[in-house]
Amino acid sequence: MRSGNPAFNANTFTVGPVRAGFGETMTVNGTINKTGILFLCVLATAAMTWSALSKDPSAIGAYIGVGAIGGLVFALVTIFKKEWSAVTAPLYALCEGAVLGALSGMLETMFPGIAMQAVGLTFGTCFVMLLAYRSGLIRATRKFTIGVIAATGGITLVYLTTIVLGMFGVQVPAIYGSGVYGILFSLVVVVIAALNLILDFDLIERGAAQSAPKYMEWYGAFGLMVTLIWLYIEMLRLLTKMRRR
Repeated sequence: MRSGNPAFNANTFTVGPVRAGFGETMTVNGTINKTGILFLCVLATAAMTWSALSKDPSAIGAYIGVGAIGGLVFALVTIFKKEWSAVTAPLYALCEGAVLGALSGMLETMFPGIAMQAVGLTFGTCFVMLLAYRSGLIRATRKFTIGVIAATGGITLVYLTTIVLGMFGVQVPAIYGSGVYGILFSLVVVVIAALNLILDFDLIERGAAQSAPKYMEWYGAFGLMVTLIWLYIEMLRLLTKMRRR
């Protein structure tokens, strides 16, 4: 199986098990700890960016641009050089924290309280998905996996298409607007992002079961963080549309 998350696929953890007695192997608890570290990295730069923007709001474009480019570069390096993930994953988190801090700070000035609402909804959704996965209520079956991957790919295609159209001055208000269709679209995207968490949990568990090398804990944490950041951004987008109505 694979995940709709670009950091995870069917071959993510096929790096060869570590022979007993010849090195540490990946564990679920270790991955959880690494995820916590990445979250602290995101929180640190997000708080710094938020504070800096309160003094100079005009710098928002620079923070988003540099953070987004840096995040993309470190994400690609992490994906192709998994053994470097202990270094590149935290750097990715630091860059993304700058982007999230800038976006959250900007929207907070327009819609007070929206950042905390998005944070609460993101972690609440993650907790519910984890409970559903651990209880067996939602299982990462083959059909479920194919459906989530297809839906994720469709959303990616829609976003890429709208970006290309935007370059030619063509707007798609039905998707990005605050009307009924715009809100429904965002709700669908949030649901798909949340379902990707199930695939991430499953792949992390199977990586630990396959005795993947210890550094794969960082990679598993990185993949989970990618989904959580996506989910948070979509929560912000949804809440923004609802506040504008």
